[in-house]
Amino acid sequence: MKKRVVLAYSGGLDTTVIIPWLKENYDCETIAVCVDVGQEADWQTVKQRALDTGAVACHIVDVKKEYVEGYIWPTLKAGALYEDKYFLGTSTARPLIAKTLVDYARKEGAQAVAHGATGKGNDQIRFDLGIMAFAPDLEIIAPWREWDLKSRDEEIEYLEKRGLPVPMKRRESYSRDDNLWHISHEGLELEDPNNEPDYNSMLKMTVPPEKAPDKAVYVEILFEKGIPTAINGKKMDGVSLIYELNKLGGAHGVGLVDLVENRVVGMKSRGVYETPGGSILYYAHSELEHICLDRQTYSFKQIVSDKLAEIIYGGFWFTPLREALSAFVDSTQDRVSGTVRLKLYKGAISPAGVSSPYSLYNADLASFTTGELYDHADAKGFIRLYGLPVLVRALTSR
Repeated sequence: MKKRVVLAYSGGLDTTVIIPWLKENYDCETIAVCVDVGQEADWQTVKQRALDTGAVACHIVDVKKEYVEGYIWPTLKAGALYEDKYFLGTSTARPLIAKTLVDYARKEGAQAVAHGATGKGNDQIRFDLGIMAFAPDLEIIAPWREWDLKSRDEEIEYLEKRGLPVPMKRRESYSRDDNLWHISHEGLELEDPNNEPDYNSMLKMTVPPEKAPDKAVYVEILFEKGIPTAINGKKMDGVSLIYELNKLGGAHGVGLVDLVENRVVGMKSRGVYETPGGSILYYAHSELEHICLDRQTYSFKQIVSDKLAEIIYGGFWFTPLREALSAFVDSTQDRVSGTVRLKLYKGAISPAGVSSPYSLYNADLASFTTGELYDHADAKGFIRLYGLPVLVRALTSR
């Protein structure tokens, strides 16, 4: 009986080459699995391409709901941003794709799982760790770490020599990854950090800010325990809500990030990310936390946020530490409910009002007008005790 391999199949050049390569080098049957996390794709065309290239079967698996509820919302509630900029669009999707591949490997009786991640990138780590977490017995095949193909041109020649369909032009533009949360762009002028991004030819979901409408738009978002549930008073499921904010934010040039980041493998790489809906949600969630969380909780949560971003970026989603930190975040969100109003204008997001039944803001305390809850005279004793170490050090320094 031939060996069976489940392949994470996108329909792009790399994974299209991998199907015949696996057959030639592993003498196996390849089952292609397309995991739908919201990327733009004609799935029937992708499926037919997989079969035409030699796959014995191709499954299209819609996991958008699970992606939003199980991966995006926990990351949003944490406020996790890698290196202060990256909304973790690819990083959150890869663990779910890996988990889905294992599910289908079990269903198909496969002995191995294959993916098209390169030996230079972060995705190989995210795929491998995700597969290892659920199926340490399965072999992991990553052709980019094995074959002698060195470029896209060589991959195209590989397909052409075998009379197989080529899914892209010889001189394709940027290298991209997309899902319902973001679109990433790498390559071309971005390989030199001194070059300005060519937004006019690059962007897919977002207009360049200078081409956005001259009139601002306002959006109101309702949160329940840290999770967005409605836009402008209309209740929506998570997938629909993100698509709606992508459309709104994209039309106003919101959510562009140009980042030179530190990859897990040690090198720096540059990418431009479009995350219009995500940037709106992060901003709104942060505004709500500012009135709902006390100082100590907010301060410690910032530490947790940075650590979670590092963990998620590095592929350690399915680990006790990630789960424990997410549990802490969940506990902080019990009272993070309310409404946030934002203004979008030519790439900028501005606060336009926030309210919550759990707000810790008290007008009597904050007002310059003295109220019953605060006696100015109390401040003298407080400051003396609060600054006692300063006073003692000054006295001993004489």
